Amino acid sequence: MVVNAKSRRGQALFRRACAAMADLPYPVDARAVENPEDLEPTVRELLAAKPDLLILGGGDGTISGLVDLMVGHDVMLGVLPLGTANSFARSLGIPLTIEGAIEVIRTGFPRRIDLGMIDNDYYANCAAMGISPKIAETVPHGLKRVAGRLGYLGWAAYQFLRFRPFTLIVEQDGKRERLRVVEVRISNGPYHGGTELVDAAAVDSGEIVVQAVCGHVKRRLIVNWAASILRSDYRKEKVRDFRGREIKLTTIPPLPISIDGEVLARTPVTARIAPGIIEVIAPAE
Repeated sequence: MVVNAKSRRGQALFRRACAAMADLPYPVDARAVENPEDLEPTVRELLAAKPDLLILGGGDGTISGLVDLMVGHDVMLGVLPLGTANSFARSLGIPLTIEGAIEVIRTGFPRRIDLGMIDNDYYANCAAMGISPKIAETVPHGLKRVAGRLGYLGWAAYQFLRFRPFTLIVEQDGKRERLRVVEVRISNGPYHGGTELVDAAAVDSGEIVVQAVCGHVKRRLIVNWAASILRSDYRKEKVRDFRGREIKLTTIPPLPISIDGEVLARTPVTARIAPGIIEVIAPAE
């Protein structure tokens, strides 16, 4: 087990997870990694020992950043959701409590799932273009730690005032379509930011889903998010879904892309699906 324990809360959650795993019927090599730069070397070290199960503990960004290391290894993934949104765990139906997630690891069943790809980079759940990467790319370092959630929300509101709709060009199967949009989600699962936004996406569908929230004014994004939180059918208004194995995406102007919360790419890109590429322990259907 590898847990991203860079915060004081992370250390406490690590100890709690170890206690919850005390009666698992097999030995667990548990590592609390305080420096995020050490996460990848730690996972590589553990994979070299050829374990049957690798449990990753952290938020969506941690899991997405490490899951591609598992590709090509005969190892099963266990998910320990320790983040804020935990969209990947939600997409898999994994409980968001430590004890609930460990119980799934104890009693769950193997499920072969897809991974999304932005160009050649694998990711677990959802990539996005629009306001989300703009916030992630510009937020002052340590703002949330110093000013708390209100400080972060204040920065998000400031960026929203400066945000503008943009042009999306979708190329698929020899066809090209141009749209004016306020947000784009490139989804391997239905959840984004902890909210179910992309109904058409599933972790084992064999397709990537590109969802465009269309509009010439940015209030369309507020309406879409509010309707999605309330589970109103209005969330489907002014929304276009494109799905398939491979979709090329261009924006005017070029824009950053957040991949499970981390800004890691920039348009133009090709979105792909890697069908059934890893196995995860999931709850029984």
